[in-house]
Amino acid sequence: MRAIAYFKQNDIHFSSDLPEPRIGADDEVLIDVSWCGVCGTDLHEYLDGPIFMPKDGETNPLSGKQLPQPLGHEFSGVVAEVGPKVTKVKVGDHVVVEASLGCLDTHRWPKTRLSCTQDKPCGACRKGFTNCCEHNGFTGLGVVGGAFAEKVVAGERHCIKVSPDLPLDVAALVEPLSVSWHALRSAGFQKGMTACILGAGPIGLTTIAALKGAGAKKIVVSELAQIRRDFAQSIGAEVFDPTAHGTNAAEVLKKMSGDDDGFDFAFDCSGVKATFDMGLAFTTFHGVCVNVAIWGHKPVDYYPMLVTCKEKILTGSIGYTTLDFESVVNALQNGDIPLDDCKKLISGKYTLEDGWEKGFMQLMHHKDKCIKILLTPNNHGELKSAK
Repeated sequence: MRAIAYFKQNDIHFSSDLPEPRIGADDEVLIDVSWCGVCGTDLHEYLDGPIFMPKDGETNPLSGKQLPQPLGHEFSGVVAEVGPKVTKVKVGDHVVVEASLGCLDTHRWPKTRLSCTQDKPCGACRKGFTNCCEHNGFTGLGVVGGAFAEKVVAGERHCIKVSPDLPLDVAALVEPLSVSWHALRSAGFQKGMTACILGAGPIGLTTIAALKGAGAKKIVVSELAQIRRDFAQSIGAEVFDPTAHGTNAAEVLKKMSGDDDGFDFAFDCSGVKATFDMGLAFTTFHGVCVNVAIWGHKPVDYYPMLVTCKEKILTGSIGYTTLDFESVVNALQNGDIPLDDCKKLISGKYTLEDGWEKGFMQLMHHKDKCIKILLTPNNHGELKSAK
């Protein structure tokens, strides 16, 4: 089949003769891919990898699978075939797939090197925190082939049915939206609260959409780049340029909350010391600072009394669960997350054949101008119908 695959370090390219995936376990689902978004993680696999991908000649410990493998974990599609024990979806259903994999999936892969199973999972999976699985991996990132391909196989428990009325290009955004939704849910965000987002990259922007869907009273985005601020403003957030206020930036932001004491929540989607410090500074008493960003291996100086004296909470959020996917799908289908806002996040749509040059390379060289680029194998004429 046609796919954009990871072959080895610094070698990602389109191929027309990758093996087509097949259902192996009784609870697996074969999906005809409609759209798949290019993620920063995909870019990092090329620039800095292998990170999640197995090294050349090695196999993934969770699945026992080796390279080459198609990339792609933000996707939508149509069910093409189901295993004999599948009851959640049927052939022809439109679906999105929660891409994280772990202990509860090892029964699908006879060559797994892990001792954990559905019956004896790790502590995180046993307690329902599957996003924190000790052996966490992802579809399209080394465990099994992803959705920059004509077809992909997923476990039934990861498949979430979506309405035929929900455009499948927008449905491909459910994955990044779920990252943001999980950050809100895990940190305890409630309707009517205020929030400031630090950084207007793709996840910062999907956090705007998630906050709107959750009924935020006020949403402010702090971002250095004018083009990103303009984009955040276009989907309903107030914006702030921290460089225009120097050392007074946090105090000015506090006043933008509508309460001189500051925001209820800070969502750090940048992951640098300046945003870490600012979030602690502009949140209110009992405010919550949520780290959503993935940091490099560098510690930051942190004075605990900044949290203690105002009883603030400093927490983190990683990934998502199927519950977050289901919640985002419901929010899209009932209008809590506006479809028009989501459509604005899509910067371009291309075929797999053009995906490396027009997708990957464009994002690597013009990341400030591009938010989310979607690729399609054009199984059902998606690109033609999208024009």
